[in-house]
Amino acid sequence: MTDSPHLSEAAIALNRFGLGARAEEPPPPDAKAWLLAQFDRYDPKPAAWARQPDSESVAQELGAARQQVASGADQDAKLAARKMLREEVRDTYRDAVDARVQSALATDTPFVERLVHFWSNHFAISTEKPQVAALAGDFETEAIRPHVLGRFEDMLLAVERHPAMQVFLDQANSVGPDSRAAMRAEAKGAKRGLNENLAREIMELHTLGVRTGYTQSDVTEFARALTGWSIVGPKGVGGAPGSFVFREPMHEPGERTIIGRTYAQDGEAQARAVLHDLAAAPATSKHIATKLARHFAGDNPSAALVGRLAQAFSSSGGDLPTVYRALVASPEPWASRPVKFKTPWDWTLSTLRGLGANEIGGAKAAPILTQLGQPVWRPGSPAGYDDIAASWAAPDALMRRVELAQRIAARLGDRVDARVLAPKLFADSLDPATALAIARAESAQTALALLLVSPDFQRR
Repeated sequence: MTDSPHLSEAAIALNRFGLGARAEEPPPPDAKAWLLAQFDRYDPKPAAWARQPDSESVAQELGAARQQVASGADQDAKLAARKMLREEVRDTYRDAVDARVQSALATDTPFVERLVHFWSNHFAISTEKPQVAALAGDFETEAIRPHVLGRFEDMLLAVERHPAMQVFLDQANSVGPDSRAAMRAEAKGAKRGLNENLAREIMELHTLGVRTGYTQSDVTEFARALTGWSIVGPKGVGGAPGSFVFREPMHEPGERTIIGRTYAQDGEAQARAVLHDLAAAPATSKHIATKLARHFAGDNPSAALVGRLAQAFSSSGGDLPTVYRALVASPEPWASRPVKFKTPWDWTLSTLRGLGANEIGGAKAAPILTQLGQPVWRPGSPAGYDDIAASWAAPDALMRRVELAQRIAARLGDRVDARVLAPKLFADSLDPATALAIARAESAQTALALLLVSPDFQRR
């Protein structure tokens, strides 16, 4: 990426804090006030999401489909039922991706919408498992969106109890070694064991961060405290299918000692108490502050910015708007350099917003984002997608953007004049070299494609 020119505050607000400029909307005259005013307008369940089924409805439908697979009269019937189940999961996932895109295109609170995407990646799930694929959209609408302007601890609890996270990290069937359920299984010659996945990722990724003083013993003890945290099965015993349930027989009895603190609470309250302390830990403040600073102020944020955000987090008891206000008030995110390189998700959204388009050539968004290298909710790891600029700037990834830009430009034909559009999208920050290349393009389509793959448009 070439050196950037001086970026106006409006351009930074629209592209670095937001999701990209719209041609028909003037740049905000007071960029910082525009960002903060969005907190009062944010709708946690906008129209695009309101039309989607919730996790309980999805769980019921999946349960019924699995019953058809299990009860198939012959092999052909079973194969047909499995095919229908796969298609149902695929369609539910793609519809949710489309709802996510439509929400981002329609929103008048793009800063908050970006924060939703940030937290969804922080608390990453991955859709390789079919049940997670079907629940991924609900995870974002039920565990992230309602809490993005609330307290970190509330979001943390909602995330860890959600069926998508429970299934993704194999928590639902984790059994305490000395629990009643384990003893019953042993009496029948079976063995049910402890699963440490959720406990490890909560400490390593969701709260404290790596190498922050906890040990393997702490992970194991936390996993024991979490036993019994599960979800209701398709038959609805204990609640609505897919909803959170605490199964006392699976819980490991006794007190736990985790990072030097003893937890003597009974049942579900024990893990809740651990989560409360993890959410308030100084290491968590620094971990969250570092990730937010990296996302908004470059790959190597200053210690001063991280410290400022960590202090806002700690002093407010994890009140997220307090942290966001400290971010907006800090000088570092408003510097022209360093800049971030747009991920495929960022680039796709900013392209559609800039063109005033609602779709990419009539195609579903999910396959397009997969082709660009960032399938939605499928990072392949609990760590989520990388937030380092260089990770998204490989030559083959850029070629995929060039190909899509050319297809979009060809579809729009002469209806968009890139020479008129470009200044509107960059709010007095368009590089003269980019403006010249667009002006000299041999056709309107070529000019638009050049705009969409220019260094100006790739940066955030």
